[in-house]
Amino acid sequence: MKDIKLATRLYVKEDLGDETVLGLGPQQAHFLRSVLRLKPGARLALFNGRDGEWLARLDALGKGWASLLLEEQSRPQTEEPGLTLLFAPVKRQRIDWIAEKATEMGCTRLQPILTRRTIVERVNVQRLRTTVREAAEQSERISLPEVAEPAKLEHVLGDWPEDEPFLFADESGSGRPIDEVVNETRARALVIGPEGGFESQEQETIARHPAACAVGLGPRILRADTAVVAALAVMQALTGDWTSRPQFRNLQPR
Repeated sequence: MKDIKLATRLYVKEDLGDETVLGLGPQQAHFLRSVLRLKPGARLALFNGRDGEWLARLDALGKGWASLLLEEQSRPQTEEPGLTLLFAPVKRQRIDWIAEKATEMGCTRLQPILTRRTIVERVNVQRLRTTVREAAEQSERISLPEVAEPAKLEHVLGDWPEDEPFLFADESGSGRPIDEVVNETRARALVIGPEGGFESQEQETIARHPAACAVGLGPRILRADTAVVAALAVMQALTGDWTSRPQFRNLQPR
């Protein structure tokens, strides 16, 4: 990649290709004009989850609109190793934090699960999708994780394939150390319970599933959001894309 200072990265839905002129909607145009205070000629990176990452030049902008000229592809689209997070919703700021960190950690699918101790009555899926988009823009991902609609725990378990192992954090202390289980099963899915943990009957139901692998997360009780990051870090370090060096780094935006 050329020695180019990028002002920012943006996710767009439109197709990306050589010499494409791309128009931005009011929200993104406002961000460029009023928040970043960019001028025509500024350089950006764009991605849509299909066509890789592209360098673009800000051609013109006004109040509520902007046009960009695509110049060259800086990265081809590559397939990410699948990594699913199934988590019980928590209070607003912390559920946003979970979505943000799961995106940064490389999750490809987020599935909110409703349990008996779930205290959140409504999950704003659209807000979570906005959160993962912003996290992907900041973390140099060129794809967005899927954010599924909330579903009851028993329904998710009923549809889960028996030959796809998943980890679940066992608060009882009877789970095996997570590193042992990850190395043995190569599991690429994680189930994290609500604040206060799963009810005993729910824990028994999970444990009976043929694909379930109970794991421990150390000697201390972790908050649900802390457990998400701790477990995902182990999974990515042992069997995910942390096992190789990054092939690409954008220059830091000014």
